Amino acid sequence: QDNSFEQFIINYCNEKLQQIFIELTLKEEQEEYIREGIEWTHIEYFNNAIICDLIENNQTGILAMLDEECLRPGTVTDETFLEKLNQVCATHQHFESRMSKCSRFLNDTSLPHSCFRIQHYAGKVMYQVEGFVDKNNDLLYRDLSQAMWKASHSLIKALFPEGNPAKINLKRPPTAGSQFKASVATLMKNLQTKNPNYIRCIKPNDKKAAHVFSDALVCHQIRYLGLLENVRVRRAGYAFRQAYEPCLERYKMLCKQTWPHWKGPARAGVEVLFNELEIPEEEFSFGRSKIFIRNPRTLFKLEDLRKQRLEDLATLIEKIYRGWKCRTRFLLMKNSQIVIASQYRRYA
Repeated sequence: QDNSFEQFIINYCNEKLQQIFIELTLKEEQEEYIREGIEWTHIEYFNNAIICDLIENNQTGILAMLDEECLRPGTVTDETFLEKLNQVCATHQHFESRMSKCSRFLNDTSLPHSCFRIQHYAGKVMYQVEGFVDKNNDLLYRDLSQAMWKASHSLIKALFPEGNPAKINLKRPPTAGSQFKASVATLMKNLQTKNPNYIRCIKPNDKKAAHVFSDALVCHQIRYLGLLENVRVRRAGYAFRQAYEPCLERYKMLCKQTWPHWKGPARAGVEVLFNELEIPEEEFSFGRSKIFIRNPRTLFKLEDLRKQRLEDLATLIEKIYRGWKCRTRFLLMKNSQIVIASQYRRYA
């Protein structure tokens, strides 16, 4: 119920994670269909980039204004920080405050004068402005670093090199908000170079009780986690996609025309393969560089056929090997019989 600076930066991180979730699952998914020339009807979804910009914009973002308040000369309080927010963010559609220039929240008694509210992707959250400035300054960490550096234990001393008096910088240390923002940016950059898989956890009830499901709570989480848009995109799109070369290499054994070697473009080989297997046309589409398969059952069918074909090939190899082995043994016995018979006739 009471949210302060700590919950604010946690929710900021959640917004960034939701943003990369949108980019990697919804936006990129639909852009790939367009890029590959697949016929596609765009599905609308909520992009929370506008909320991220409200928090992290270098000029008008909440974190930037908080840093500006912490670093400017003169009297700085949580109230002056809120006044700045009320001036700069008054017209933002996801920012709410009783004291802002926007009068639509003036009579909202659920919003105290010392608070502001942000409409996050998962719902509205109200923040108590008290303590924002002190917590953002993070002076306690500098004092702790100096205290730890004076410790007699070498490991503790090595963990806090910034506490060394000889290295003390007269320049003001970075604020907690700017440090957290830089850490989040590094995390996002790292995630964008990976191929992450998402596991969405749904809280069934607020009582932490087993076998109790609150329909309203579950529906609320599904709606605001973007799962409905994700399901719509997945159902309208294709469950599997793969470049033509590896697809042909994996399934070429299922068609006599492509096995063991296909001479020609990989796409033409895949077309011959799918026609030979009599896969319905509505189950796949040919992109510029990839084959798109709509339903998982089609992919399962291909895998089952491949598994059976591998077993048949293994049986064939085993049959040929056994035949070769028996023929080799027969020829050896035949040659031995000829030698023995020859030597016997000579002896007789």
